Amino acid sequence: MTRSISICIPAYNSARTVAETLESVLAQDLDLEVVVLDNASEDGTGDIVRSFSDPRITVHRNESVLPIGDNWNRLVGLSTGSLVKIVCADDLIAAGSVAAQADILGDPSVAIVSGKFDVVDEQGAVKETDLGLPGLCGRVEPRELMRTIVRRGPAGFGPTAAAMFRRADFDRVGGIRGDLVFPMDVDLFARVATSGCFYGMRELVASWRDSTFNLCATTSSLSKLTETLRFHHRIRSDHPRCVTWADVAAGDARLFRAGLERVWIRSRSIPKRRVELA
Repeated sequence: MTRSISICIPAYNSARTVAETLESVLAQDLDLEVVVLDNASEDGTGDIVRSFSDPRITVHRNESVLPIGDNWNRLVGLSTGSLVKIVCADDLIAAGSVAAQADILGDPSVAIVSGKFDVVDEQGAVKETDLGLPGLCGRVEPRELMRTIVRRGPAGFGPTAAAMFRRADFDRVGGIRGDLVFPMDVDLFARVATSGCFYGMRELVASWRDSTFNLCATTSSLSKLTETLRFHHRIRSDHPRCVTWADVAAGDARLFRAGLERVWIRSRSIPKRRVELA
């Protein structure tokens, strides 16, 4: 069965990694559409992408830097496939994973599919493996997906590169809501899942790069905690039949513990620095 699949790559100052990302995408043995949106990079990102001669690649560039949510929405809007995967320009996808996920989405009752992931360092070496999808393997109803995201946290779900969904569902829910940056991907996935169910693959499908230059590394811990807190309460407001106040309380308590841990770590490091500077 022939399917129309778009791999959407948002790229901003990604010269260090975008070639490796593209190589992992182009290694998929499928007739893909690969759409790259250069968000007004200043490091030659676009030139690197254009150096690839593969006819499946289309490169676009913003005249000025767009906020991440607006950029991702424009990127998906430029795609034409009925199935969409967003792969950040420093992440990787596993060989054969796109075909496997497209097969799963051949079932119209499945709205979104994702899988396990690795964490790699800046050079691409594996640091951790077989992560993600806590308790979410197999068919999962939207309520259980949202409940798990709120209680366990968005970071445990996995990178956007691990997921695939239908363009029609992306459009139906209004795309990315970029006012909450850190949880914006899982916010999208939870809303898309209401078109059917979520399917969690046990296979490794992607690698997330733990680096000093990606958005996660450059976002403060306080911003991540406060945005996730707001996400808990918004998803409860939007989907009260799926997310209970008990779920929100459990998620908020997890964030509170994480905040205390950060304060404790910082308080321990201050005396040490004082000794070093003495």
